[in-house]
Amino acid sequence: MSTDSAAHLDKRKVSEAFSRAAAHYEPLATLQNEVGDGLLERLEIVNLLTPPQQILDVGAGTGRITRLLAQRYPKAQLYAADIARGMLQQARQQIPWHQRLLRRSRQHFVQADATQLPFATHSMDIIVSNLMLQWCNDFQAVAMEFARILKPDGILLFSTLGPDTLKELRQSWATVDADSHVNQFIDMHDIGDALLHAGLHNPVMDVDWLTYHFPTVKDLMKDLKQIGAHNVTAGRAQGLTGKGKLQAVIQAYETYRDAEGLPVSYEVIYGHALGALPKRERLAPQGEVMIPISQIGRR
Repeated sequence: MSTDSAAHLDKRKVSEAFSRAAAHYEPLATLQNEVGDGLLERLEIVNLLTPPQQILDVGAGTGRITRLLAQRYPKAQLYAADIARGMLQQARQQIPWHQRLLRRSRQHFVQADATQLPFATHSMDIIVSNLMLQWCNDFQAVAMEFARILKPDGILLFSTLGPDTLKELRQSWATVDADSHVNQFIDMHDIGDALLHAGLHNPVMDVDWLTYHFPTVKDLMKDLKQIGAHNVTAGRAQGLTGKGKLQAVIQAYETYRDAEGLPVSYEVIYGHALGALPKRERLAPQGEVMIPISQIGRR
């Protein structure tokens, strides 16, 4: 995600945080559920030449999207992969008991790092990833894995968060100190570059901005912690945050308050790409990243 050592994510803490949140995650994951529904809506307009047989959900969490895909493609085998064991345990519990007892479920659960997925080359017809990529330090490595696993005529659909996510919280902390208090997020253009470098073709991306409101800063921080989405960067302050600093953050954040409360912004990036072509069929230079004109221009 970033070469900045302070922004480097601790994978072990990511896994532990989401495992702890698993039991109560799904009802509280308002953003994740809303974005996941938007991702599946985009899948509806994709023309699949044949019904998919193998589908992989990377960063599956408690398996909500995996279950919806199983309903949509009743003959496909579904693989839910996640780095957090607790999330997968929770996802497995959602399968009807008789299917688990008789081992007739088409849903399979695999604990794995997105940079080292234990699936055969060109084995997946569809790869879906909902709001997982922002938890990866090396998006290029993840894109290479997606390109390896996806069939040449397969499709990748994903969502992730862009740099304007949690901007109010980040800017409020910046008035207090220079520590890393909010995770950093990758720019849409860098995502497109990584997809093309991996050999995936015809990447298309668009951006949506979502705003939620909270009564207080503490309510926001509690919400992030409850779903495991709190700060796990290497540059985070160690130990407890002093009352003085926290009060300063609260005061800074209050300047953003509007009639609905304290706004929390999310820059949501949606994207899809087709499987990697054999090298002899690739164009030189490789294709173009299609981005809406309104989004052209780096920050």
